[in-house]
Amino acid sequence: MTVLDHRLRFPDPRLADAEGLVAVGGDLSVPRLLLAYRSGIFPWTTGPVTWWSPDPRAIFELEGLHVSRSLARVLRKNPFQITTDHCFQKVMERCAAPGPGRRTTWISEEFVEAYTELHRLGHAHSLECWQGERLVGGVYGVALGGFFAGESMFHTVSDASKVALFYLVELLRRQRFALFDIQVLTPITTQLGGVNISREEYLERLAAAVRKETRFTNTLQTAEP
Repeated sequence: MTVLDHRLRFPDPRLADAEGLVAVGGDLSVPRLLLAYRSGIFPWTTGPVTWWSPDPRAIFELEGLHVSRSLARVLRKNPFQITTDHCFQKVMERCAAPGPGRRTTWISEEFVEAYTELHRLGHAHSLECWQGERLVGGVYGVALGGFFAGESMFHTVSDASKVALFYLVELLRRQRFALFDIQVLTPITTQLGGVNISREEYLERLAAAVRKETRFTNTLQTAEP
């Protein structure tokens, strides 16, 4: 495990410890965050900042999202209005808020500030679900070339986060993204078709994905809240 200093560098993620910890220290500046994602590394805590690259690595294959019968029924009813990049910071703050079965999250104020700056510069994006003027679900992440790193999602109405994820996958597919990273599997992402691949395969696919000339833009038919 490496202790970072002021220099903009990371060790080879293949040198991570058994839990996936690569390095400690540094900051959440935009250049360091972008280098981390290009290197297959992501931050998980502040005070100090810790940097991770687990093996195996969880992803969604963009053609492999599992839509259950119940989710398909929800999608046919079309209960939400969908927007992208409408309120990025609010999505992050909702992801950080306590919820059912979750008293705290890793999304600190420092994370919100850092990723909102990434969003301002065009590197981070959100997709939102609305009911009228109420934000009821959403997901956010980082986009680099044909690579998207999903960070977190939330819902305050049943199925809103699953619907947000469905539309995000549709958007990434239409825009020919090559890799959708979800870091580690959870019960929900496993249910939706998330899979593990080796870190070595992940790094190979990441290198190809970030070279793609792809941009995250809104190509969905969306309704403003």
